[in-house]
Amino acid sequence: MKLSVVIPAYNEEGSIEASVRAIHEELMKTDIVHQILVVNDHSKDATEAILMQLSRQLPGVDYINNEGPNGFGNAVRAGLDNFSGDCVAIMMGDLSDSPADLVRYYRKMEEGYDCVFGSRFIRGGKTYDYPKLKLVINRLANTIVQISLGLRYNDATNAFKLYRKETIQGLKPFLAHHFNLTLELPLKAIVRGYTYAVIPNSWTNRKSGESKLKIREMGSRYFFVLLYCLIEKFFSRGDYQKKQTHAPTPPSPILPFGGNQEKLLSQESPGQG
Repeated sequence: MKLSVVIPAYNEEGSIEASVRAIHEELMKTDIVHQILVVNDHSKDATEAILMQLSRQLPGVDYINNEGPNGFGNAVRAGLDNFSGDCVAIMMGDLSDSPADLVRYYRKMEEGYDCVFGSRFIRGGKTYDYPKLKLVINRLANTIVQISLGLRYNDATNAFKLYRKETIQGLKPFLAHHFNLTLELPLKAIVRGYTYAVIPNSWTNRKSGESKLKIREMGSRYFFVLLYCLIEKFFSRGDYQKKQTHAPTPPSPILPFGGNQEKLLSQESPGQG
């Protein structure tokens, strides 16, 4: 199973090389056949020059330019239209996501799941230097998502996730052009009946550059995605559901909201620390 990693990059000259090299080293060490596809999103600094050099030096590292309008979602969408693997992970270019967690995602998917989602807020999950205001907004937004859709998964806005190629095809066409794509992908997968596993992951605040997420601009866009998924869940009459095959698939952990979420999520992922 070839793994592709899509990384959007906008003005990431201070961190993109370290990120790509760390992911490449981890995947080479674990003998995972891979492609690292970085999408240069109209960067105005030396990001593209660095990517050009990396693509020449490291096997399996490619980059493309986002030819459409700039924006996180548009860059990720360009990557999802051009990756070559059997499954694809979305990771950040600032090394906030752990390459070791990527390997754990991949091993979990080998068990047969359509998607693997991480959570930084279950037993074994960690955050380092998470801005307090951003944390409060994150927890509030995810609680609203949980209550609205009746989920126990508590980190839907976490961009770092892994999907099979067939799953990505089944989630198209995409609606979001911005960071709300990070919510659209998992919610569509859940509503449409794709199986998923939840395992803990870590997140580390960037050491250079600045975050591209503008919280004030994203509230209505996240709400739009949530509202769309609610409408699809309750009114589409299954028109977008995953087409079932004869091969057995793991049960999707979609349960009514409530109870001890951390305990329930932890039990779905045996062996975690």
